[in-house]
Amino acid sequence: MVLTAVGGAVGGPIGAAVGTLVGQYLDREVIFRPGRREGARLSDLRVQASSYGVAIPQLFGTMRVAGSVVWATDLLERRADTRAGKGSPTVTQYSYAASFAVLLSARPILGVGRVWADGKLLRGAAGDMKAAGAMRVHPGGEDQLPDPLIASAEGVQAPAHRGHAYAVFEELALADFGNRIPSLTFEVIADAGPVSVGAIARMLAPDVAGEAELLLDGYAAEGDAGAAVAGLAAAAGGWVAADGGALRLNDGGGPATATIPDDGVAVEGGRPGRGRGVAAAGDVARVVSVGHFDPARDWQAGSQRAVRAGPGRREQRVALPAALSPAGAKAVAATLLARAEAARTRRTVSAGLAGWALRPGQVVAVASEQGRWLVERVAIERMAATATLVPVAPGRLPAAAAAGGRAVTAADLVAGRTILHAVELPPVGDAALAGPRITVVAAGSGAGWRGAVLLLSLDGGASWEAAGRTAAPGTIGTLVSPPGPAPAGLVDRRHTIEVVLAHEGMVLADADAATLDTGGNLALVGDELIQFGRAVPLGGGRWRLADLWRGRRGTEAAIGGQAAGDRFVMIEATAVRTIDLPPGLTGTTVRIMAGGVGDDDRGETPPVAACAVTGRSVAPPSPVALGASAIEGGVMLSWTRRSRVGWPWLDGGDAALAEEREAYRVTVRADDGEVREVTVADPALVLLATWRAGRGLTVTVRQQGTLAESAPATLVIPAIS
Repeated sequence: MVLTAVGGAVGGPIGAAVGTLVGQYLDREVIFRPGRREGARLSDLRVQASSYGVAIPQLFGTMRVAGSVVWATDLLERRADTRAGKGSPTVTQYSYAASFAVLLSARPILGVGRVWADGKLLRGAAGDMKAAGAMRVHPGGEDQLPDPLIASAEGVQAPAHRGHAYAVFEELALADFGNRIPSLTFEVIADAGPVSVGAIARMLAPDVAGEAELLLDGYAAEGDAGAAVAGLAAAAGGWVAADGGALRLNDGGGPATATIPDDGVAVEGGRPGRGRGVAAAGDVARVVSVGHFDPARDWQAGSQRAVRAGPGRREQRVALPAALSPAGAKAVAATLLARAEAARTRRTVSAGLAGWALRPGQVVAVASEQGRWLVERVAIERMAATATLVPVAPGRLPAAAAAGGRAVTAADLVAGRTILHAVELPPVGDAALAGPRITVVAAGSGAGWRGAVLLLSLDGGASWEAAGRTAAPGTIGTLVSPPGPAPAGLVDRRHTIEVVLAHEGMVLADADAATLDTGGNLALVGDELIQFGRAVPLGGGRWRLADLWRGRRGTEAAIGGQAAGDRFVMIEATAVRTIDLPPGLTGTTVRIMAGGVGDDDRGETPPVAACAVTGRSVAPPSPVALGASAIEGGVMLSWTRRSRVGWPWLDGGDAALAEEREAYRVTVRADDGEVREVTVADPALVLLATWRAGRGLTVTVRQQGTLAESAPATLVIPAIS
């Protein structure tokens, strides 16, 4: 168009015609020359780079791209000293994090959705991070300011990257990625909804007019804009042609704009003829395959093929840097194949002086011949114009059924807020502990929770020390319908328990007698340890538990003491994290703090659980079978001791003492308030009749363990008149 205007100004109509032809040559051989790069390659968009000179694509619609790392800090190393318990060696653990920025698009965007790291989901659709660290998105506005982290590190030289979208990661934990910056890909939303080929072309080159039918979910334009526009037009079944002072997308529709007289051209032997030729079928592609990104498979790369009947082995491969459905990609392949098949037929006509006005890309008719023809090139020789024509292809073909393959997608599970329980339990195993033990069970309010870092405070929260990490997510809930009182020695089939779990991804299961006998389905309900044989789902995360074994591991005193809203915590080996404490901490309260990835971005105080250290984990169970029998001169008290080891009771004999010595503290309280207390070494005591003297008595017996005293066994002896 420019050369036409210059030629007309210099040489009049003839100069304008010459300028037009020169411009057409430049369009065909330089600007829109076949084989030029049409945009970003599929592999470019999938692999992250950090090299100088890497092109940054302009993104349209929604695309999944890797981007380029443009700034990074050194790895941040942290060390934490932890100890499993008193007497255990101190273990130093190192963790690493990194801060870096990734350039995503050379034009502004609306935002970023999901982010993948080494193929695993790092950031969910809700904006939640799956690993520790923060992410900020700068959409690329012209008033964009430098990221505060980069500004703090680089000072006044920190770039704002105006007009370019980028993401900044601050202290991203690298433990899940081999302590290196992982390969990232981003779901970038540049425009709302699908974008037409015409709209993309106009944003790439403002002098382009017209529209094309093809809609793309996303597109990445890189390099020469003219080549990208030509490639988009071809994918839509059309082409780009000069139209006055602009370029126009032409999809092949509409009538011919001129009729060319068929004067014939000289062929072999000097005889006039029509100049028609048909290329052999084997000279053009028999198969066209189109590579694309499939939105239904998390924007993973896919490929669709179109095959024509007949001879030939050539295959044309087109890597379209666009996101569209498998059916849409198959339609593009069929359209390109149909256009190549149509181009097998060529006509060369002598158009006379009228041919001087023809332009490549123009749709014309030929006198005395049916159909519409596309002007491919125009040559002027001896003041006569000769035009090379090809039939107009049928345009974009309709989408056909196509399979995109099995979707391999990463589960987008929200971690949610950490739910933390820290309690001192009776020993669940069969070994005597040397000091109090805290049991920590944690989970998240969402199914994506995987763990949290623990901190321990022994001074009421004034200072904190590292305590490792939580175990696997536990099964945690809240009591809705508590059980009533029941004996500990029988299966409770009268009562049931209803609980609501933290999220619907948590499940409970039945257990047979053999499983229960080995400790299966053990749960802390309030302060009582209960096993259950049946678990019935009620929907919405609610469960009904039946066939209850009550007061397990010496927790009979808590039977019937629960209320709605109390804790429900499954005690499972894989979900339990234990913290051993020195014996001197009995009688104090320790605090446990947890921080998971779902707690980092809320700005709230991390969850803290306070645990009273009563010695319950190192105390023997309370005595049982406390009774009184009359003897001459008084009353004989007797009881049966239990042990904090030997719970399976495999030999049927007395369980091991598990204490340094056997001793019991017996307290006798009379109705009138008089109290007597005595320590005995055997499980028996005689109350003299003179001390009883017709009064009612309340007797409590506590076994004295090496580290703590048991809960009491209680007996009421009524007064005798």
